[in-house]
Amino acid sequence: MVDSLSKKPIELALFFTRTISLRTWDRLGILDREAALYRKLAEQGIRSHFITYGDVRDLRYADRLPGITVHCNRWCLPRRLYARWLLALHGHVLRRCHVYKSNQIDGASVALEAARRWHRPMIARCGFLWSETVECRDGFNVPEAIEARRVEREVFAGADRCVVTTPAMAARVATQVPEARGKIDVIPNYVDTRQFAPDPAKTSHRPTDVLFVGRISEEKNVDLLCRAVGPLSVTVRLVGRSSAKSPAVSLPGQARIEFVGPRPHTKLPDEFRRAKVFVLPSRYEGHPKALLEAMACECAVVGTDVPGIREVIHDGENGLLCRADVASIRAAVERLLRDEALRRRLGKNARRAVVRNCSLKAVVTKECHLIQELIHDDRMVRVA
Repeated sequence: MVDSLSKKPIELALFFTRTISLRTWDRLGILDREAALYRKLAEQGIRSHFITYGDVRDLRYADRLPGITVHCNRWCLPRRLYARWLLALHGHVLRRCHVYKSNQIDGASVALEAARRWHRPMIARCGFLWSETVECRDGFNVPEAIEARRVEREVFAGADRCVVTTPAMAARVATQVPEARGKIDVIPNYVDTRQFAPDPAKTSHRPTDVLFVGRISEEKNVDLLCRAVGPLSVTVRLVGRSSAKSPAVSLPGQARIEFVGPRPHTKLPDEFRRAKVFVLPSRYEGHPKALLEAMACECAVVGTDVPGIREVIHDGENGLLCRADVASIRAAVERLLRDEALRRRLGKNARRAVVRNCSLKAVVTKECHLIQELIHDDRMVRVA
């Protein structure tokens, strides 16, 4: 794809979340997943420049990022100074880019500043609302929530387009930032549905009864899941990263628990294929990628009826919704474990929903159209 007016390839600058580096993505096992969209955009003639907060070690990932150029803190400046001088340090690159985009809201202000300085269109993209996450975790009036709402108002009002992942997020942005109305696009998180797909050779036997994939953190509510399935004679597999701040997880009763720790993203399809039921017991979510990936593998899913999950699971159609309590989660899991036909029906419907709405191919098409539209409109304004 080229700019139809200038006939030049399109160049996109992606501003990373504050403090986040490619090494962070790699350490979390999500580098390939997060970069997949931009690899595909490169195949369409849209070259991406990753503006990261990592040091010179980020440059080592160049071979894994075809069509993408990495720009990092190669001067090894203190983090605060690098953030302050970022536009000057990378100005030679940013001047030649056609459009700027944020990866999340925390870090989007510098993208907006760049857009104003060099008169480029800017996409304020976020996979979750920073303010909503902090409010759910810590309360409405804590300083971080106040700062998150301030940044969201500034960025969403100033951006040329706002991209969120669910209609519920779009409605909240429109309500809280009236200036953003009319320029909000819903582009969901994506799944590579060729990689995350059922494999009959492996799904015919599913040795894991209950699977969880994600961070072992307070908002994921993993302890609730363990208490719910504890009295059952089941195998529970927990895949994900924990930390010193992770809550204690207990498993009373008969259930057998397997703490696997983090797994490379390329290994996750087999985890989903081997599980009878995937459970996401979170207190809140944005647009949960692990849930979408489980659904793409035709795994029967259970999720709590909370923001972010209820937008994905349609109860009784492509999964089961339940209350965030022990009895409700246990009842949903028991129902699925004893009804193989129901598991298969929900799993097939789940994959169809993900392929239709959240496939990597579909999201690449939406991103291409949005970028081309923004650049065309920007060129028309300049000509006029």
